Amino acid sequence: MSALPTERSLRTTPEGLLWEPSERWVRGRKGDVTVVDSRHPVLVWEPSLPVPQYAFPREDVREDLLRPAKNPRTGAHTGSRIFYDLEVDGELLENAAWTFPAADLAEYIAFEWFRRSGRGLDHWYEEEEEIFIHPRDPHKRVDAIASSRHVQVSVGGMLVADTHRPVLLFETGLPTRYYLPREDVRLDLLEPTEHHTGCPYKGTAQYWSVRGEADVPPNIVWSYPEPLPAVGAIKGLLAFYNEAADITVDGERMERPVTPFSTMLKQSSRRERGPA
Repeated sequence: MSALPTERSLRTTPEGLLWEPSERWVRGRKGDVTVVDSRHPVLVWEPSLPVPQYAFPREDVREDLLRPAKNPRTGAHTGSRIFYDLEVDGELLENAAWTFPAADLAEYIAFEWFRRSGRGLDHWYEEEEEIFIHPRDPHKRVDAIASSRHVQVSVGGMLVADTHRPVLLFETGLPTRYYLPREDVRLDLLEPTEHHTGCPYKGTAQYWSVRGEADVPPNIVWSYPEPLPAVGAIKGLLAFYNEAADITVDGERMERPVTPFSTMLKQSSRRERGPA
């Protein structure tokens, strides 16, 4: 007899942190040095961040590589007061690690994830799979499903895509994204850019802008040339930001959603046009 699903095991601290144990084996490396190796990490959600972070039992961390921070970022990470600099092979990373200001998490150490911050580790692994950008939320689903819906995309009043063979990507907390075969997209209207982004669920995306449309934000079209295996169905297909394009599905015009990307696209459009 199978067990019934259990309720989400999140715990809450007085500081507003949410956390729960993870059963994943997680390792973090700086260069060739393994700094973290833990089979008992916890996932922590800060009030101001929509994505989780890992924190690790002290015994699973190379504390001999940590130094009390010379210039601690006091107040960052929900009011944390204890920060550490990380020294590996003569390289010092300031404020690379910290402890959260909660009694439940006092014996855990968290690490900066992003290398571009100048404080993060180089590589992170869950089991034998390298992960990027931030830890994946175990309560989030990302499903890429082939469809026969009729999807049309217009940008600035111009029809740029028309297909009956999209792949619909359903991602918790985001609007449905419509990935379209290149043969059904007006590629002559698109211009490749140098912009790239990374996603821990999908991989690394490359971008295009729509030619000759001054009122349309840049980089509103993207594709994953080598997506992660879980969403392999979107490989090489093109998607448009619903927030900036007009998408019609089976004859019904979709409302433009309001998401954090809406603000990002507006800001990038202003930079592209310059000051008024």
